[in-house]
Amino acid sequence: MSRDEIFMNPRNQVGDFCFDAKTAAVFDDMLARSVPFYAEQQRMLASLAVDFAAPGSSVYDLGCSTGATLMLLDRCLPEGVRLVGIDSSPQMLAKTGENLKKHGMRHEYALECLDLNQAGDFSGASVVIMNLTLQFIRPLNRDRLIRRIARGLNEDGCLILIEKVLSRDSLLNRFFLKYYYEFKEANGYSKLEISQKREALENVLIPYQVQENEELLLKNCFGQCEIFFKWFNFCGYLARKG
Repeated sequence: MSRDEIFMNPRNQVGDFCFDAKTAAVFDDMLARSVPFYAEQQRMLASLAVDFAAPGSSVYDLGCSTGATLMLLDRCLPEGVRLVGIDSSPQMLAKTGENLKKHGMRHEYALECLDLNQAGDFSGASVVIMNLTLQFIRPLNRDRLIRRIARGLNEDGCLILIEKVLSRDSLLNRFFLKYYYEFKEANGYSKLEISQKREALENVLIPYQVQENEELLLKNCFGQCEIFFKWFNFCGYLARKG
């Protein structure tokens, strides 16, 4: 696993964060060191997917990045389930393709390069996963995307959503961000790296409040929504169509 040192050196001007080849090369390390309880989140979403995935259906990973979730699902899902990885970055998908080939996938699978701001057909899905993906979709397009996901899901299907979130309380929000940056420092990131990445993400990653994400799901064709994971400014939701 290559170490993430993208923001290690000082920059005169920090551009917007992008999922280019440089990011794809270190993305697994970036996730492991930047996302609290990432391995446990993966274990939890896989457990949920096992209980909702139905033979003859598809399981979608929207924003599949380097394919870690797809490989995990390949090991635990029942036979007869088709896996579909979607990402807007050709460089990420190229890395995914390499990883899946090395893994030796048991399930039928497909990879699609698609901008979720513009399109998406998820028909025949029993499970749709968005792990730290919706926050990169422009807010004006999120309602439409969630409706498309809900319409594509089978009647008993589910959406598994994990996001960075904001607190309604400004003081708690500052505390939670402080704890998060302390977490990143403990994992080897310098204050400079944390600061420059925060600046790079400022106009790219737009989080909602916990309640706003729940409302987004419930008003766009999902009947039930429960929180299954929470760590300061990270939250996991399970939304059922039925």
